[in-house]
Amino acid sequence: MYNKKPRFAINLWRITLLNQFAFIGFLLIVALILGAATPILARLVRPQKAIPRKLEMDECDMRTHGETWVEFKAQYYTLVIVFLLFDVAAVFLLPWALAYNTLELYTAIEVIAFILMLLGGLVYLWRKGALEWL
Repeated sequence: MYNKKPRFAINLWRITLLNQFAFIGFLLIVALILGAATPILARLVRPQKAIPRKLEMDECDMRTHGETWVEFKAQYYTLVIVFLLFDVAAVFLLPWALAYNTLELYTAIEVIAFILMLLGGLVYLWRKGALEWL
């Protein structure tokens, strides 16, 4: 008789779990409503006629002369992606380097795995010729 678990503990756990799922469901519904309402509201409140001055390209409120649409090389896109890849890597590696002496072995193994993934990305970029402009 004394080894029996109280029934209310299991029911309380189920209620708590249901509350968590209800909260996540509520947030999902709110996100869907806001995601759908934003473009609809923007379409309703925008001006119906385009203003010609707002369609012009300008640089520091000065009118442009000649062709204003300039084509950029796709090579610069690759440069930006490579920069972001290694910039984010530096952001993650700097705190590790500062706290190197106080960390456990598993942390060093995780960082080595991270560096190996970065090197794999670098080798992939190298083989694909993304670094030829260097």
